[in-house]
Amino acid sequence: MKQKTVLIAGGDGYLGYPLCLYLTKKGYKVVSVDNLSRREWVTEIGSHSAIPIEDRDYDWETVYIDITKYDTISSILRTYMPDVIIHLAEQPSAPFSMIDVRHAVFTHENNVNGTLNVIWAMKEYCPNAVLIKLGSMGEWGCPNIDIPEGFFEIEYRGRKDTLPFPRQAPSYYHQTKVHDSNNIMFACKIWGLKSIDIMQGPVYGSMIDEVDSEHKTRYDFDAVFGTVLNRFCAQAVIDYPLTVYGKGEQIRGYININDSMRCIELCINQSLEKGEYRVINQWTEKFTINELAELVKQESKQIGFKVRINHIDNPRVEKEEHYYNPDHQKIYDMGLKPRKLKGIIIPTLKDLLQYKDRIEQKKDFILPTIDWKKGRL
Repeated sequence: MKQKTVLIAGGDGYLGYPLCLYLTKKGYKVVSVDNLSRREWVTEIGSHSAIPIEDRDYDWETVYIDITKYDTISSILRTYMPDVIIHLAEQPSAPFSMIDVRHAVFTHENNVNGTLNVIWAMKEYCPNAVLIKLGSMGEWGCPNIDIPEGFFEIEYRGRKDTLPFPRQAPSYYHQTKVHDSNNIMFACKIWGLKSIDIMQGPVYGSMIDEVDSEHKTRYDFDAVFGTVLNRFCAQAVIDYPLTVYGKGEQIRGYININDSMRCIELCINQSLEKGEYRVINQWTEKFTINELAELVKQESKQIGFKVRINHIDNPRVEKEEHYYNPDHQKIYDMGLKPRKLKGIIIPTLKDLLQYKDRIEQKKDFILPTIDWKKGRL
């Protein structure tokens, strides 16, 4: 069987770096594309990764380019002719996009324009490749009905049709994900491109099974780039009260970083028809924020930590009590055998202990400094 060439845009990020490692070890030819901007954004808001990432060794080909420049990404696709393009190269923070007009506009220019460049370059140079695009479960919002995987059948005034499920993005960052989804779906329709659009829930974890001490991914814990469970674990390590926003009854679907890697590999090996646009809701377990905080507290207690939970004003504009029942059957149909969160928290805490000093250095950035209505506080 021909070795597949997989181009990973965003190969230096929290998911991109371990994905490069994971797929290389699985026998794929990996080409990483990145401009290291995630490092710059985190530095801009005053924080850093708990796990040092400055010196990295790469067992795969790495190219430093900006995909918002069409000539550069088109040249890369023309050179490598990848079988699969995994697009992770976007500004990934909702709070960052809500700081002010400059950050909102930048997030749109970076994310939407980058995706447009990728799909246009695919059309010109590798139209038979499969695009695996990282979207967000946040695109759907929290409607008072079940959330399908992309499409649903609707009847209105006596007529029926199958239509894309409405998207209700909660931030300017999530709005870019909606625009990406619409643009990719359109490209599949008019040019016959093939794409899997992954609506992924928040990812947690500090390591993947295939990692060694010299190949760890970044780990953000600040209020801008740190996902909630990763932030809670870092707070527990330095005896900082867990910051629960508002009532803490917001429900989301979460996924372990190992399962994220496996799901993406399963997507790589899917057979898509010309013009097919497939949507996957990629999460494994649902929790309220209160439930996450309590799990961290209980698991921390087993290794001698005394964790406190502190409710603070919610800087976001969101429903704090709501119905939430998204489908996620496709990842199981593809063969995923998911991990449970309980039991994973303790290894994460133990891993972070060796970076306690780095977390302490930037603990002032754990409290939110960006408000959805006021911008930067």
